[in-house]
Amino acid sequence: MKKIISTTDAPAAIGPYSQAVRAGSLVFCAGQVPLDPKTGQIVSEDIVEQTKRVLDSVTAILKAENLTMANVVKTTVFLADFGDFQKMNEVYATYFKDNPPARSTVGVSTLPKNARVEIEAIAFDDGGSSGGKTASDTSG
Repeated sequence: MKKIISTTDAPAAIGPYSQAVRAGSLVFCAGQVPLDPKTGQIVSEDIVEQTKRVLDSVTAILKAENLTMANVVKTTVFLADFGDFQKMNEVYATYFKDNPPARSTVGVSTLPKNARVEIEAIAFDDGGSSGGKTASDTSG
């Protein structure tokens, strides 16, 4: 079963996609760019502020499913300038202090709305934080 996840605490989708989708025990968060949820505009040109806004959006989307960043098992970071890697990584580390997820970081030529960073995430709901909404193994 597929469930669409949406929250006003993160920017609305700027295209034909959902903020996140739950499929069984997995939650797939769409790539988030640093848009202010109220104005829909880029929060700042500063990579530190952009990274914080992006990760705050991911946090808000997960919260809508009673999950936290601790549930994240994989992220993909897209950077328009790999020169921003160190500063992005410093901010990222504050959101994933213990047992960080697997991650890929990719340099790209451009991002939506000329953002400097975009991050997508996959979270696993082990049932501990959302009332046991886990998938059952029926492989036998």
